[in-house]
Order: sequence, then structure tokens, then C-alpha cells
Amino acid sequence: MASPNPTASAATAPSSGRGILRLLRSSAASSRLPLAAAARPCGRPATVLRARAPPAAPELVEQSVNTIRFLAVDAVEKAQSGHPGLPMGCAPLGHVLFDEFLRFNPRNPAWFDRDRFVLSAGHGCMLQYALLHLAGYDEVTMDDLKDFRQWRSRTPGHPENFETPGVEVTTGPLGQGFANAVGLALAEKHLAARFNKTDLKIVDHYTYVILGDGCQMEGVSNEVASLAGHWGLGKLIAFYDDNHISIDGNTDIAFTEDVLARYEALGWHTIWVKNGNTGYDDIRAAIKEAKGVKDKPTLIKVTTTIGFGSPNKANTYSVHGSALGSKEVEATRSNLRWLHEPFHVPDEVKRHWSHHIDEGASLEAEWNAKFAEYEKKYHQEAAELKSIISGELRSGWDNALPIYTPESSPHATRNLSQHCLNSLAKVIPGFLGGSADRATSNMTLLKMFGDFQRDTPEERNIRFGVREHGMGAISNGIAVHSPGLIPYCATFFVFTDYMRAAIRLSALSESGVIFVMTHDSIGLGEDGPTHQPVEQLFSLRAMPNILMLRPADGNETSGAYKIAVLNRKRPSIIALSRQKLPQLKGTSIDAVSKGGYIISDNSSGNKPDLILIGTGSELEIAEKAADELRKEGRTVRVVSLVCWELFEEQPEKYKESVLPSEVTSRISIEAGVTFGWEKYIGQNGKAIGIDRFGASAPAGKIYKELGLTVENIVAAAKAL
Repeated sequence: MASPNPTASAATAPSSGRGILRLLRSSAASSRLPLAAAARPCGRPATVLRARAPPAAPELVEQSVNTIRFLAVDAVEKAQSGHPGLPMGCAPLGHVLFDEFLRFNPRNPAWFDRDRFVLSAGHGCMLQYALLHLAGYDEVTMDDLKDFRQWRSRTPGHPENFETPGVEVTTGPLGQGFANAVGLALAEKHLAARFNKTDLKIVDHYTYVILGDGCQMEGVSNEVASLAGHWGLGKLIAFYDDNHISIDGNTDIAFTEDVLARYEALGWHTIWVKNGNTGYDDIRAAIKEAKGVKDKPTLIKVTTTIGFGSPNKANTYSVHGSALGSKEVEATRSNLRWLHEPFHVPDEVKRHWSHHIDEGASLEAEWNAKFAEYEKKYHQEAAELKSIISGELRSGWDNALPIYTPESSPHATRNLSQHCLNSLAKVIPGFLGGSADRATSNMTLLKMFGDFQRDTPEERNIRFGVREHGMGAISNGIAVHSPGLIPYCATFFVFTDYMRAAIRLSALSESGVIFVMTHDSIGLGEDGPTHQPVEQLFSLRAMPNILMLRPADGNETSGAYKIAVLNRKRPSIIALSRQKLPQLKGTSIDAVSKGGYIISDNSSGNKPDLILIGTGSELEIAEKAADELRKEGRTVRVVSLVCWELFEEQPEKYKESVLPSEVTSRISIEAGVTFGWEKYIGQNGKAIGIDRFGASAPAGKIYKELGLTVENIVAAAKAL
């Protein structure tokens, strides 16, 4: 248990590194500079490798740990906002892990074979920022620490991978960082199985994650822990900060389970460090033991005191999410004998931590030399791995996507999606993914590959089971592991509600996951309103930095996948039909990149009498209605608005050419809520959709009863 008396247990105070990933991202990469050049400067001998520095002396360790604590305390106090308790309690763990075990290069945070560290309990981010600063990351300066939680700071209130080099994933919503770590570990195991050789281990790194009581309570953590145990992710080491405190008080008011027993049942190796406050040797021994377990992930329960050292607030909820206050800061300084001004880093601590700069460069140089040898021996595998590391797609990759004509057979777009997935897997080495137990319904199996499993990790079909939230969050971790890993995950569109938190973090984290969502409307039929998405389209269009694509046929489905693959800094959701749809005349793979475009028009001078706008399965209905109206002498334009976000990014001149402002007679038709369509149809237009839940019946009957028909569009057009 956590020490009830923090005062009693408080200690007394007394290369060049030019890496492959950097190379591949530079302009030199495009000039075909050989990869081996990254291993050592031309004409010089290989770098002499430095041995890992020994652990600091006990007195210096204690000084380093208190430095970490007070950098956190001072930053939170200056901001008058933040969570000092976790950094104060986890500082010993943070020091031992970062200083003695973690392999990284602070001068190149993106070095490919670095160990990955995730702070799932992201509210304690000052722990991570303090460690990055001490370890020599140029991007986390003392000024950055002093700007904690301020506008445009590189030290935001929760870790953000797009703001702070050295931060692997964006965390904050509890449990999701843990899930991302499972994705990172999956990626390592997959790539190691594909590319390592008996004589050259080119993929060899660990994933470490700190999670707290709140992470353990969130259901997503159990979903992904179950999968990690099933997959045998032996290079995943999780530290459970067992401090027994959450926002409402002691965790015994709501959380009394035996966490270690649960993880053992899930297939994990478990260890308990009973004194996480001062038991440095116990922490070291636990990590060494965990690294010795190769066939299963390890959970190390580390019992700590939240707010360690604070005489009046340690081991209470008041230190979880608020600044200590000036009086308690001074009392804590006195208690821990830290008689320094705010933000002080002792010279001996600076000198000790500085070894990571040379050591990191040496680690990367060793890896670069190894990769140069690997490339000579295994040229094809090296080329594939380089594409995964760099994210560079081979020339003409998109030519693999299927092309359709109006004479091609009708198909459900979920079936057309499977053709795209299998075509892309042949030309993109880092393309992999799976479904939440619906692979044969979502049509997401890669037919030329087997299943990623404990003993076949080189395969590319991932079986997530019925775990939508965990699936999405794991996919985010895969996506941020390497630029050329392109994960997809699939379920029924309505079940995006189960995984919405992961989708949101995908958008925020700039993780280019492809969310394949089938059964996209009332068109799925008899399963009824529990399975029929209605509000999901608009709700996901409202989310920033995400593409919501709803293709109408084969060409648009291929176009949607082309867009999804190209957008590596934002995720894509592709909504696909269960029912068969015809291949429409006028659709185009390339036109999807515009978001909206004209598929048919019998007008001239950009002045049709009427514009019909549709998406997905309703585009066919719009086209049939246009044909009926044209028979009566009307000039009608039909527009596919396959992706609102892409259309909004087009120049005003292009948007005007598609939806001219002079033409106010407009009708939209989409099997979803009409909310939002007023932006495109204006005050004089008509939105035909579904502002209610669906029903259980054959799809055609539901469409007819709810008014999504050619006849209803024609009548609406005549009424405008």
C-alpha cells in the first residue's frame, strides 16, 4: 500500500547521430543519397560505440528524482493549473526508466529503432516534460517548462505528439494511451517478424507505458490488455501507478478488484514493486525481469504515494489536479530539503543526464551501420522497410486501384472496398488491418495474407474481436509507429459510437488511420434501427481534421481509398453500403479529391434550373430523378458531394463552378439526418433525409416509407 506518511519516507537531500529516418525525410533522400551514408561520415571509420553509462550513485539518483519532482511542482505552480501529484509520486520510476533503460536519441527523436514511451495517465505530463528536458531534447527547453499549459507552448496540458518531439502519442482520455502502446508494440512485433534475420536484428525495441488507476477503470484498457495477452506482446512493459487516489478520493469507493489477478488471467506476466517511493533497486529488478519475459507482456504494479513529499497533501485527492499552493510548495521544499529557487537543475544532475546525448547518437550510429549491412545482404527487404520508415509510396501505387465503367456489374460498396484493400496490400508494404469480429461482413480480409497472431506476427490480417474502442485506439498506435504503416480497421458504421473517443484522438493526433465503416444507412434493412446509422454522418463531419467519405460506386470507392492513403496526417472514414449499387456514369476516381463534383448536367452557362446533391447510395436516386425531370424539359445538374471536408478546401472559383450561387433551387438527398445540409441547399432548398430512427424491414420498403425515392425528389423539385 502507499505510505500513509510521506514525510517519514522522504529521502534526505545532500555524435553526430545522423539517422536513417532523418535522412529519408530530408531533401537528400529525394536525391537518391545511399542509405548507408547515414551510418558514418564519408571516409571515416565507424563510430566507436559507447557503453551504457552505469546507474548514478544513490545520492545523485535522489537529487535527480527531486529535480524531476520540483520541475513539475514549479511548472504547475507557475501555471496555477495542472496535476503535480503523479510526477511527484512517479519521479523515481521515471528516473530509473529514462536514465537506465530507455534507448533513444535526444538529437533525433524520430530515430526508427528507439524504444517507445507512452504516458497513458497524460494528466501527469510534467513528468514526461521534465524527463525529456533532462535527457537533452532540444525541443523541451527550460523556457518551455516555464510556459507549461500556455498558448502555443510545446508543453501543453496533456501530451500531444504533434506539439512536442519525444512524445509518441497524444494522451489524456484515460486508457487510450495504454491502447496506443499496445498498437506500438504490435507494430514492433510485426515488423520484427517480417524483417529480422538470424544474423541481423534490425527491428528490436521495447514499448513502455505508465498507466494509473483511472486507466485501469476505463473499459478500453481491458479490451486492449486482453488482446496484448492473446498476441503475446513480449516487448510491451506497462507500469501501473498504484497510488489509490482519483479525483473523487480514495479508489476504494469504486475500485477494489485485484488488478494483478485480472492481468494474469488475461495472459500477462505480473510483478509488484511495493515501494515505488524509494525502492530504486526493486524498480530496476522489475524492469530486468520484465525484459526477460519474451512470450507475454508484463504489468509492473508500482505502489507510490501521490504527491510524495508534500507534508499536508500527499496521499490525498487534493494533490491530483491542482497546484500545491505557495505555502505547501515551501513546506514540500523544506520537507525534501530542496533549498533551491524554482526551476533549478543542479549542475551535477545536468552533467549526469548529458550522457544521453552521446549515448543516443552512438545507439543510432550502431543501428545505421547494421542497416547498411542489412541492405547489402537483403536488398528487397531493406527497400520495403525503408518505405515503411520513410512513408514514401512507390511510384504508380494508385494504378492498382480498380477502375469501373457503367457497364460493370452492380456491387455493394463494401465489396468494392475489399477489392481496394487487397489491391493496396500488394503495393504498399505497410498496409495492414482488420475488423471487430466482422471481417466477412465488412469484407476486410486480405486474401493473400494470414492472421496476425502470437506465432504468426508477420501476417497482416488483425483479428480485433468485438472490441471497437480498443481496435480504434490500437490502430492509432500502429499509425504513429512509422510513417509508412497504414492501418485500417472496420466495423458497422453505427458502432463508430463505441469507438468515437479513439476516432477523435486519431484526428487530434494526426494519425492517418483508415476507418472502414460498412452498413452505412437504413439500406442495411432488417436488422433495424439499432444497427442503422442516422446521425453518425453529420456528427463525424463535425469533427475537425478528419475526412468523412461516402462513395456512391466503384470509382468513388477507389477514389476514397486513394485519398485515405495520401492523407497521412488526418484519418479517413469511408462509409460503405450493404446493398448493391450500380456503377454510375460520370463518377471518377480523381474527382473524389475535390470532395464534390458534377456527375451529370444538361444545362449550359453554369445556370441549371435545379441542382440535385447526393452522397453514397442516394446518388443513384438523385440521378434517376434528374432523368425524369429532364424528360419534362428541366435542366438539372447532379452533384456528388462525396466528402464535405475536401470540397470546403477547394478554391471558391471551383466551388462556384459546382454550386453556383445564382442557382437557389437545390435538393439534397441522403439517408441520414438533414442537419447541416442547409449549408449547401440554402434557405430556398429542400433537404430530403431521415430525421428519425430507422425501422426493421427490407431496405426498399424503408426507403419508400421514409421518402427517399425518385418520386419524392421529383415532387419536391416541382414544389420549389
